[in-house]
Amino acid sequence: MLGILFIGDVVGRPGRQSLPTLISRVKRQHAVDLVIANGENSAGGTGITREVAQQLFHAGVDIITSGNHIWDKREALDLLHEERRIIRPANYPPGVPGQGSVVVEVGLPPRRVLITNLCGRTFMPDLDCPFRTADHVLETQAQPGDIIIVDFHAEATSEKAALGYYLDGRVTAVLGTHTHVQTADERLLPRGTAYISDVGMVGPRDSILGVEAESVVHKFLTALPARFEVAKGPVIANGVYLAVGTEGPMAVSPPLRINEIID
Repeated sequence: MLGILFIGDVVGRPGRQSLPTLISRVKRQHAVDLVIANGENSAGGTGITREVAQQLFHAGVDIITSGNHIWDKREALDLLHEERRIIRPANYPPGVPGQGSVVVEVGLPPRRVLITNLCGRTFMPDLDCPFRTADHVLETQAQPGDIIIVDFHAEATSEKAALGYYLDGRVTAVLGTHTHVQTADERLLPRGTAYISDVGMVGPRDSILGVEAESVVHKFLTALPARFEVAKGPVIANGVYLAVGTEGPMAVSPPLRINEIID
């Protein structure tokens, strides 16, 4: 059995500081061979920096995925050239810095795990088609027997579900990120792919998606620009745990939702 912990969008300092506690709690209950976290909001609530990435790795994260905010800190342009453990959506056009997927070997005996990141197109940047990009990644990078984890960073649950069914039976898991609200639709799709529309976030509970509520409410009331600050207080720590069988690359059960409060 191979255990994979996938952690939802890490929001700012509160999210980063909660990671060691979250990871240690899960490891006390489950065998964890690989930890993946979405880090596109980990630096001040938007973007990622070299220092912040090192904090995530030090906390126990092995691979960092991202999304539409990956470029919000300018140093990400160089960081993604240097650090292959951080990936950006694979459906950015050719020539964009960084990689859209990464392969690691984990467990004993070692097993290949291909992690890829895709960004949706509904209410999001106009990127290449995530469906055809997924086909290309599988055709060019996957090998028979690979465990394949897809972080689909997208707004619409319909688009996420569509990709899940499109890849059903071809990948181990399609895990949605971006909306910061954990959904309760975890399941195995008909051909065995583990699916959830959104993993959730690791960020302040008493907030709007990790941001101080007052500024967000003000923006809705006035339609004026507002400066968003990461909120304070107890952290809601969301993730999913995947157990992959020894006989093949598919999960043996639906994603197990992680929902912890960390003071």
